[in-house]
Amino acid sequence: QICLSLVKLLFYLAHSPLGSIALLDFQPRQFVMVDGNLKVTDMDDASTEELSCKEDNDCTLDFPTKSFPLQCSAAGKCKGINEKKNLFNAYRYFFTYLLPHSAPPALQPFLSDILNATGDLRYGINETLKAFEKVLHLYKSGLYLQKRPLLLKDYISLKGFRTVEGEDYKCWPSYSHLGCLLSVHSAEEAAAICNSQSQCQSFIITQQRTWTGRPLASFQSSLTDLIPDANAVVYIKRSVSSGKRL
Repeated sequence: QICLSLVKLLFYLAHSPLGSIALLDFQPRQFVMVDGNLKVTDMDDASTEELSCKEDNDCTLDFPTKSFPLQCSAAGKCKGINEKKNLFNAYRYFFTYLLPHSAPPALQPFLSDILNATGDLRYGINETLKAFEKVLHLYKSGLYLQKRPLLLKDYISLKGFRTVEGEDYKCWPSYSHLGCLLSVHSAEEAAAICNSQSQCQSFIITQQRTWTGRPLASFQSSLTDLIPDANAVVYIKRSVSSGKRL
């Protein structure tokens, strides 16, 4: 969410009515989340000036660990230098820390491509935004789940009940520090996650939603007391429920 919002902001800065705007003091402390959107807190160090040049050799974009040769335009300006400066700063201050392992395994290669392409400045801001929106579409639609074995049949569903909330086993990246609370596309994906975790014996799809509209599933290591809840369904592994009275 943070990275996508940042890319949308940089897309606007690259195509602003004032021209391409560079953030000269590009640090995480210069940004804040407001209603799910990233905002710049200080525009004093923003600039629409692009480096003047006579030839391509005048257009080297230097960073502490990398340098990038750019082209000198016919107008005598280093082509796209403001956009590329913003994008590489987004890569080194945000993408490298937030993108790895922040998506389901099937989507991680797409994020790795974005990471590598922006780290080498092979992508401009237009291509970067398009790549992010593709990942978001796959994530929200559940298309990344295609051709997976159906595992929900291995679970018994108890409609009209939910389990007692409490501290349980931890997982990453959990939305709760008390247990294992993960975003899922469906109960089928939740079953696959539960099967992949040795501690998991049951799960429930909660009424909570993430910023993408996906529900959160709570995974549990044991069968706790059940509470009547007309809107809830508890899914229990058949191997666990056999021999137990429900």
